[in-house]
Amino acid sequence: MKLRHQQKLIVLSILLLSLFNIPVLLIFNTNTTFFGFPLIYFYIFFVWFVGIIVSYIILKKYYE
Repeated sequence: MKLRHQQKLIVLSILLLSLFNIPVLLIFNTNTTFFGFPLIYFYIFFVWFVGIIVSYIILKKYYE
């Protein structure tokens, strides 16, 4: 794997770690709902899904 792809994955993991940090999660811990789901659940799964998609794009460029 090229160094630049490794660096992108490291930056992505640090970003995800900071987005899943407790103070950031507590911002979304309210009684509001989004499509019938609590906002914190939607935030967690949305950030997780975006992290998977971005890592897939980075790794797809490596294997081409």
